[in-house]
Amino acid sequence: MALNSRQRWTPADIPDQRGRTAVITGANRGLGFETAKLLAEHGATVVLACRNADNAAHAAARITASVPNATVRTLRLDLGSLASIRHAADRLRADHPRLDLLINNAGGVRPRYALTEDGFESTVATNHLGPFAFTGLILDRLLTVPGSRIVTVSSIGHRRGTINLDDLHFARGYRYQHAYFQSKLANLMFTYELQRRLAAAGAPTIAVAAHPGNARTQFGREMPVWVRIGMRPELAMLTWWLMQSPQKGALAAVRASVDPDAHGGDYYGPPGRAQFTGYPTRVESAARSHDTTTQHRLWQESERLTGVTYTVGRSLSPQNRS
Repeated sequence: MALNSRQRWTPADIPDQRGRTAVITGANRGLGFETAKLLAEHGATVVLACRNADNAAHAAARITASVPNATVRTLRLDLGSLASIRHAADRLRADHPRLDLLINNAGGVRPRYALTEDGFESTVATNHLGPFAFTGLILDRLLTVPGSRIVTVSSIGHRRGTINLDDLHFARGYRYQHAYFQSKLANLMFTYELQRRLAAAGAPTIAVAAHPGNARTQFGREMPVWVRIGMRPELAMLTWWLMQSPQKGALAAVRASVDPDAHGGDYYGPPGRAQFTGYPTRVESAARSHDTTTQHRLWQESERLTGVTYTVGRSLSPQNRS
């Protein structure tokens, strides 16, 4: 699809999404909400998969108030709980025999060390292991749909990440920045490994990644005060060169989801050396994200920890060992 006359990929470039069903995790606010709203405005049925059911219902009401003919569903999903993930996947599979889009948008970081009920460090659980498990458990609903996509939202912070498979849960010492950067690098490694497996099986589904640049959202609400101050919308006139609106930040994931020229393994985000702000285009991820040995080892460890094994090919259903 050709870009518009300003050579910028904007909401005007989103093709008709009628007949498509998109599941967006963490869609009750911020980037996820804006992503869901844009897709609903262009005709997609959107499923808001959120940890808090009341917040999801409120977000759905906001979308339908803005887009009266929108079809919006909600799904309770806590990516920090394997039990919740399995329950949500079962419900989604029961309600939707086919899916066109899964957008793994939900993410977070804890300023203090915490473990989930499954014994996982909370950041790696919410940002990587949870999406890994949820994607695997609903994969068969995508694999039967030509043109379906799995989009995972990473971050420019992945450049500072490393994957420590010997201490994935930071039992030897926790720094929230390192946990977040590791999880965002894991998002890209997951995308690239998944795409390789899908392509090898000749699947009609592709895996694509995106990042929003520096978007001004509520993401930093639990962070130190200097982070929270930088996120405040009233400072937009002072930080326009460093941060952009959630509406603009969401465009990267939307382009990864709908651009007919996208290919499996593509990575979309703001352009430029820093990739902080701007309209989305194809960008390059850090060299370490393309380390196929670590990708494979991370995949194996993710299967072991979550109990979810992907089967792509003749058998389209994931196997759940637990």
